[in-house]
Amino acid sequence: MQPTATVLVYSDDANTREQVRLAGGRRPAPDVPPVEYVECATLPALLRILGERRIDVCVLDGETAPAGGMGVCRQLKDEVFQCPPVLLLMGRPQDAWLATWSRADAAVTHPVDPVAFAASLAGLVRERVPAAS
Repeated sequence: MQPTATVLVYSDDANTREQVRLAGGRRPAPDVPPVEYVECATLPALLRILGERRIDVCVLDGETAPAGGMGVCRQLKDEVFQCPPVLLLMGRPQDAWLATWSRADAAVTHPVDPVAFAASLAGLVRERVPAAS
């Protein structure tokens, strides 16, 4: 059976979650396994999902309120054993220093550029999931 990468998408905006799913697609690159998306809109839901199932990559929206993705990323890196890699969605390029502070593994800006997003997502999936046959 072919492995599947599970991507957790955290945003309080349903449109942002949809943009992420559409930009990443079913397979963000030919050499990575198919992607299954799990969505959540609140920090308690995100923490519950991380505790209940294997997540290969987290995509966190830095613009989410009240718990923004940057602060959540830093919290996850501090508190979650073997935290999955995090792809952070930033509001503007000038926020790159905040992405570094949050310890995100990769960052892209809003609005979601499908090419840049898929490339970043594929890179993080390659780190966690064996290559597809």
